[in-house]
Amino acid sequence: MKKRSIRWQRTLFLCLLSLSVVAPIVFFSYSFPNSLDRKSFADGVGSTTHSVDALLLKQEAGESLKEPDRIVYSVGDDGVNDTENGFSADSDEIRLQNSLSIGGEKEFGEGLEEPDGGDDSSVDDTGNGLGADSDVGDEIRLQKISTTGGGKEQPDQTTVRKQPDGNGYSQVRQVDDVIVREMKDDLIMAKAYLNFAPPNSNSHLVKELKMRIKEVERVVGQTSKDSKLSKIKRAMKATLAKASKVYPDCSAMSTKLRAMAYNSEEQLRSQMNEVSFLTQLAARAFPKGLHCLSMRLTSEYFSLQPEEQALPNRHKVQQPDLYHYAIFSDNILACQVVVNSTVITSMEPEKIVFHVVTDGLNYPAMVMWFLLNPPGDATIHIENIDDFKWLPSLFDSSLKQPFSQDPRFSSTLNHLRFYLPQVFPSLNKILLLDHDVVVQRDLRRLWEVDMEGKVNGAVETCRSGDSFHQLDMYVNFAEPIIAKSFDPKACTWAFGMNMFDLKEWRRQNLTAIYHKWLQMGKIKQLMNAGTLPVGQLTFYNQTVALDRQWHVLGLGSDPTMSRGEIERAPVIHYNGKMKPWLELGIPRYKGYWNRFLNYNHPFLQQCNVHE
Repeated sequence: MKKRSIRWQRTLFLCLLSLSVVAPIVFFSYSFPNSLDRKSFADGVGSTTHSVDALLLKQEAGESLKEPDRIVYSVGDDGVNDTENGFSADSDEIRLQNSLSIGGEKEFGEGLEEPDGGDDSSVDDTGNGLGADSDVGDEIRLQKISTTGGGKEQPDQTTVRKQPDGNGYSQVRQVDDVIVREMKDDLIMAKAYLNFAPPNSNSHLVKELKMRIKEVERVVGQTSKDSKLSKIKRAMKATLAKASKVYPDCSAMSTKLRAMAYNSEEQLRSQMNEVSFLTQLAARAFPKGLHCLSMRLTSEYFSLQPEEQALPNRHKVQQPDLYHYAIFSDNILACQVVVNSTVITSMEPEKIVFHVVTDGLNYPAMVMWFLLNPPGDATIHIENIDDFKWLPSLFDSSLKQPFSQDPRFSSTLNHLRFYLPQVFPSLNKILLLDHDVVVQRDLRRLWEVDMEGKVNGAVETCRSGDSFHQLDMYVNFAEPIIAKSFDPKACTWAFGMNMFDLKEWRRQNLTAIYHKWLQMGKIKQLMNAGTLPVGQLTFYNQTVALDRQWHVLGLGSDPTMSRGEIERAPVIHYNGKMKPWLELGIPRYKGYWNRFLNYNHPFLQQCNVHE
């Protein structure tokens, strides 16, 4: 009897268990007939999820919130079918619901989120996330449906046209960028609220604000593809809603934001000044490798006998019928590139004479370098400033600019170019090259240029409609003597490649004019510091414009120059702070300079000078 009772209990238990399993199946079969498609079920589940989220946020924020907006993506008759991505094959519409944001604000803005290539669940086999049968140029109609106001749908349609990508497939614009921008704005607001709190405050709101700020900074700093992006944004919105109740004073918030903006601007200005200073410092610094090279060469020079220190072909130095080039420099490698590039590209290198003028400190190293590396058939002559006895005893101090502390503007080598007739008394014509140029074509035709009775042949730097490279950019026309003597709209020209008629220079005594403006500039600020402004005044109405293609400038300052323009130019100029021998030189231009330098030279190897 007892065994029979136990058997009936077991049978009853099994029946009840079977009923609990079968009943839900029967219930849902009647509740969702086959005629009702899966999207209706998805809508029901989505509404339930949003209602729960809304209830939780209501309790947290303490205020009633609007029911979330929905975005419905209606796909036209293009046959998109992607069941792998979770889209219904029989569905005409793909419904995606926006996540909830405080105050009814849309979290994703207006737009369609582009599939993330890093998530296999959202990308089909073709890699474009839209299906293999999608046509390029189709339109995805975005229909925004507001469910507020009794659940009545109010469509607000926006059309986004798909553009073909590099593989010919269509892509829709990514919406995560909008979220990131909104989160950055929220971050600024959160920091402003945080500044309202009393010093050393440790309230719950302050802790929460700090936590949200850290979360947002972490997510925004990593990537816009973070899966927690939406969740963190909702949390930040909720915290800001709480803070807005604690600190409702709009005027105080405005004042605080203005103060924060001012502090940010001051920090930016300070950092920009620091960057400018460090850039100037790097441009002036002498690289360690070049210093090592100069020391080694100087040691080698003084180990030679006096008769071994003389350079060859000295008899050509004073011959006026040859092609004479002048270079003022204390940089050995820069001079080597100018000399090598000129000789290699010349049709008659045996008629070339280089006159390199340097200071007493670098003279032994410069001579030793060209003794070890003679310029082929060309002639080279090195001159020492200390041997120019005709220079005034206080010449160096007379060059100091009272309105500038930059040592480049008072460099003796830079200002010595205004004494060319005295430096080369036996010559009638000379081509001045800066040490930061590279020669790419034969330059003999420059000696055939008709100087029209003028002194200086140079490339002009202004263009049609260009008001930047005009004389008033370098000279102070507020001074009466300047306004009376010069035209403010006169076009300026460039140093770097200049053909000088020394005979006409001597006749017009332009060196005296240079002295006049230089001395007047010390009393009044007539011009900007440097040799270019005073050169514009000295050679005013004494300059012949050369074809612009002769001399291309900007390789030391402009990273956007076209390769064609550079390679067509007979002379390219690295004017600016980013010289090719410095680490801050523009990488894409360094090849034009490096190809005329042999980095396998033993001295360069020993001093760790490399490309």
